[in-house]
Amino acid sequence: MSNETKQVITRIGETDQLYLTNNTPSLALERADLRLQLVILSHVRQEQLHFLQEAIVLLEQARIEYDEMPLSIYLNLSLYLAKAYMIYYELTKEQRFALITQQILKPLAHHDHLDIYFFLAYASAVKQEQALTRHWLIKYVSCFNHDLELLHAHPAFDLIRKEDWFKALIRKKAH
Repeated sequence: MSNETKQVITRIGETDQLYLTNNTPSLALERADLRLQLVILSHVRQEQLHFLQEAIVLLEQARIEYDEMPLSIYLNLSLYLAKAYMIYYELTKEQRFALITQQILKPLAHHDHLDIYFFLAYASAVKQEQALTRHWLIKYVSCFNHDLELLHAHPAFDLIRKEDWFKALIRKKAH
């Protein structure tokens, strides 16, 4: 086991103890993030699925458990949840996880958030919904901090990179 994995597991123990005395949405976010880190660090599919399921439960529960929380925390919980479901998609190739991601993030799209647009484009691309992929990518690149390299490198966009509209969008934003 690597040192990084040991550190993550140690921190999971610490945050799980904190949960018993003072649970907060921020703590739930940290606890879920630690489990997502273990998904990335693990090379055993069953472990990955286990930690992914734990992260999803923590995030889902935190989103509904608290009557009030700062919008930024709610958005982060939602984005981490979308990320978890898309990791689930990457592990299983089941498109239903892209649909779940869309259901989580579409109601939040009015917040004009770069990562929301990216994950909606990603989920739409996975589902081969080209019009929606285009719509969300246009919104994504209209954000100040968009990452064109990410669009060039991410495998979800392999099929649309050949499309004229995609080339034009990238060319327009690159200049």
